[in-house]
Amino acid sequence: MRLVTLIISFTLWGFIAFAQQGRVQIIGDERIDLLIEKHKYLNRHQSTLDGWRIQIFFDSGTNSKRRATEALNRFSSRYQEVKAYLSFKEPYYRVRVGDFRTRLEAEGFLQNIKADYPNAFTVSDKINPPPLVMPANSE
Repeated sequence: MRLVTLIISFTLWGFIAFAQQGRVQIIGDERIDLLIEKHKYLNRHQSTLDGWRIQIFFDSGTNSKRRATEALNRFSSRYQEVKAYLSFKEPYYRVRVGDFRTRLEAEGFLQNIKADYPNAFTVSDKINPPPLVMPANSE
């Protein structure tokens, strides 16, 4: 039994000792590298993200631009920490607020403003990315 254990041990050590050292060479189409670089470039220069906003105003017709601007100014004065956006998509003016990454965040803020804007609702939209916060230097 001891001889069998000794032979198995030497065999395993032999496999480990004489294992081949190899190199891997990947041969691929150079267009793949171009696609990867294009993807990196687009990600670096993308100015918007998929996210959520809250629509507080939606109107068309006479004086709708003036009413939309008033709604935007009224919101901005009450909630200075949240950005508001006025947009026009024919024939409607609309005011949307916030840059929320998730619907849950948007719904949470919607509950805060529901008293002032009872007809407001969340919408999927392109949002501005949050500002990058640089870590404090620990020197």
